[in-house]
Amino acid sequence: MHNIRNFCIIAHIDHGKSTLADRLLEFTKTVSDRKRNQLLDDMELERERGITIKSHAVQMEYKYNDQVYILNLIDTPGHVDFSYEVSRSIAACEGALLVVDCTKSVQAQTISNLSLALKKNLVIIPILNKIDLSNSIYEYEKVMEEIMELVECKTEDIIPVSAKNGIGVNNILERIVTSIPSPTGDTKAPLQAIIFDSLYNPFTGIEAFFRVKNGSIRKGQKLRFMSTGKVYYACEIGTLKLRHVSKHKINTGDVGYVISGIKNTYEVKVGDTITDDNNPAEKAIEKFEEVKPMVFASIYPVNSDKYEELRSSMEKLHLNDASLSFSSESSPALGFGFHCGFLGLLHMEVIKDRLEREYGISVILTIPNVSYKVYLKNDKVILVNNPSNFPEIEKFKKVEEPYVSVSIITKNIYIGNVISLCVGKRGIMIENQNYFTPEKIKILFEMPLSEIVFDFYDKLKTVSKGYASFDYRFIGYRDSDLRKITVLINHEKIEPLSLLVHKTKTFFIAKKICQELSILIPKHQFSIPIQVSVSGKIIARETIQAFRKNVIDKCYGGDVSRKKKLIEKQKKGKKKMRKIGKVEIPSSAFMNFLKVKN
Repeated sequence: MHNIRNFCIIAHIDHGKSTLADRLLEFTKTVSDRKRNQLLDDMELERERGITIKSHAVQMEYKYNDQVYILNLIDTPGHVDFSYEVSRSIAACEGALLVVDCTKSVQAQTISNLSLALKKNLVIIPILNKIDLSNSIYEYEKVMEEIMELVECKTEDIIPVSAKNGIGVNNILERIVTSIPSPTGDTKAPLQAIIFDSLYNPFTGIEAFFRVKNGSIRKGQKLRFMSTGKVYYACEIGTLKLRHVSKHKINTGDVGYVISGIKNTYEVKVGDTITDDNNPAEKAIEKFEEVKPMVFASIYPVNSDKYEELRSSMEKLHLNDASLSFSSESSPALGFGFHCGFLGLLHMEVIKDRLEREYGISVILTIPNVSYKVYLKNDKVILVNNPSNFPEIEKFKKVEEPYVSVSIITKNIYIGNVISLCVGKRGIMIENQNYFTPEKIKILFEMPLSEIVFDFYDKLKTVSKGYASFDYRFIGYRDSDLRKITVLINHEKIEPLSLLVHKTKTFFIAKKICQELSILIPKHQFSIPIQVSVSGKIIARETIQAFRKNVIDKCYGGDVSRKKKLIEKQKKGKKKMRKIGKVEIPSSAFMNFLKVKN
């Protein structure tokens, strides 16, 4: 146990976490050579987007002063939507490598992830990455000062590296061994191991990844999962190298995996404690903080026959991503599907892509919404996260929407653009500008979450020429004047297209919806009215004109009454068709309309 070191890598997105992990694997000879980059990002989606989505654990061996040390590395995501993955990883470690890009310096998510690590009393090793880049020379000293102020360390404590070229990686390995403490725990106590991740393997069932806090775990041992009380045999245990390595025993402080032949996804929960069935621990290890979904949307299969297949896929995804929540629902327009909770829009897009890539199911996503508190006139309080469940205006006293505290770091020349954007999103500045350096500034706003989740990140990058970064945290619910927008196509309500918006934006959004749908829905044999109503009043309308055959095309002359007769006959046919005809909305129209950019 004294030769084990458990650590994670934390940083803002694109600061070089995955590249540094590649070099650590290479320098410890865990991999023979540079076969490929992003070794731990094994998901196709991670490679394509160039980001880390899932935390990945891997074990390395490093020889220092004639002793072999076991290094358990957990590579973490950097995007704000995946901060739950970071918090789980931190709980399994004693130290953290804080990576800062010396061309971009300290960013919002750097500070956020650092605060998570400091709350758990982790030893922080500050690392200045990308020193090989030509423009790093001008920023080097400034960024060093920022890190020293942030971590409260000395200049010699910061390790300058180039993860791409391998410069300084040996210094990191030495510092891990000498600075990060070995894990603590009682080797003779009853087994206590916390599950920090899991995944579904179609051949072996559920694989649970754990960290042993006390005692040890052996192959063939009868294990009890404390939250469910279920008992299983440890069919296979082992350590997490690039490929699983089977072992007979895993001791206190170490990280590993267990396969018990579990097929039901609800029987393994992240944060659960594993103990010995014959000699159980008295109490479970403290669980991870419960994750709260911030954005809600519905997922429907394009082909309604795939509903059960979608359910099975969602359960397997939930096993691998504990921050995803879902429940069944149905819609007259889209059939049976699931109402899901996500941590943010990127998280939502990733889940959609994973369903399509990993499970081969084409799905439709409805408009994302946040959760609202509605105070009814009968003194009941309900939580509404689906606009179709929003009560009529005469039934409630007030509505509260979630607010977040937004921390933005940008260059001072873009401060005016950033403030204008935030004020336009109903933001309130709560603190005067705080200068990190003469050129960099930090500002804090309180804003409605609904204004953040749609296009705020893209617009922030646009107004700051890509320099600004932001992080946010939930601060509570506040009064808001909201209205429900209902879409009617051919006088029928289409609930999946309903949404809740602030009163000041209802007309603009209603007009935009009508214009978009009039382009996306194909023409029919009859004219189709598209209407948007608020509180029962129609405030916007567009009409899709009917297909019209030129019935007088063959009338080359003769009496005009003959032409009029043909046109009147056609009108009667269109009128009849409008009464009995049904509007077919292709799934492609839904998909295009529900894109977040609109």
